[in-house]
Amino acid sequence: MKLTRFSVTGAVVAVAFTTALAMSGAAHADAAGTATPAAPTTTDIAAARDAAVGALGTVGQFFASGGQKPQGDARQLAAAAVAAAPRLDSATVPIYYLDPAFVADPSATGSAAPVSQLSFMATDTVSAAGAHASVWTAQVDGGWKVVNIASGSDETTYTAKATAGAEVFKEPQIGAWYQVVGGRVLPMNETARASVGNGMTVAQYHQLVRGRYADKLPGSAYDKAGLAGGFQPQAPNKGSSNNVPLTGGLALVGFSMAGVGAVAWRRAKAHRV
Repeated sequence: MKLTRFSVTGAVVAVAFTTALAMSGAAHADAAGTATPAAPTTTDIAAARDAAVGALGTVGQFFASGGQKPQGDARQLAAAAVAAAPRLDSATVPIYYLDPAFVADPSATGSAAPVSQLSFMATDTVSAAGAHASVWTAQVDGGWKVVNIASGSDETTYTAKATAGAEVFKEPQIGAWYQVVGGRVLPMNETARASVGNGMTVAQYHQLVRGRYADKLPGSAYDKAGLAGGFQPQAPNKGSSNNVPLTGGLALVGFSMAGVGAVAWRRAKAHRV
């Protein structure tokens, strides 16, 4: 996938942040004995939500520009952003991605690490016209800041659809959403269903992702070749979904904005790592 860089304030900012956010607490096992990731504290969730509220002006610009690079007269854009009247439309929820440590676990069962790790917090927003955008927040320099605005509401939608108490996570390399229930990895979208069918045990899923990504982890030859920076140099072939590196971070391209941080104005249509 090609990244289009653009400047809003005169500088283009590339941001990479670790997906393993600092947490108070440790991973534990669920009733089925499956390791589960540590949950964020209520303080973290409240701070992340405050950051999303503080970014509503930026979200208005996002809606006004259709999620594209803002263009045109600045006053017209400002008026359009106000007219978009964005508001929060969901709870602020933790979003988990496939954990590289789970992939790296050489055991047969993959029991040494949770399937997923906390990547960021997401809050759904909606415009006056009914368009939705997901506001991502993460800990940056000791505080919670907005790091991405993405069209749609996948993050909060799948979390809300999950079975109560389930661990919801995304395998970002292929865009698959899953939930872990009773020691089984169950699909939540068609991409996930194509990956795991009607579901498989955590141990089976561990072997599946080991086959996909074990040779693409940090420190691998793939990584040392400079291919594991978050996005591969060229868009993946439509027939292959296994050639995207698994890294511990997200690569975002956006712009600098006081009090908001770096924001990437897009939802990738290809695979995000």
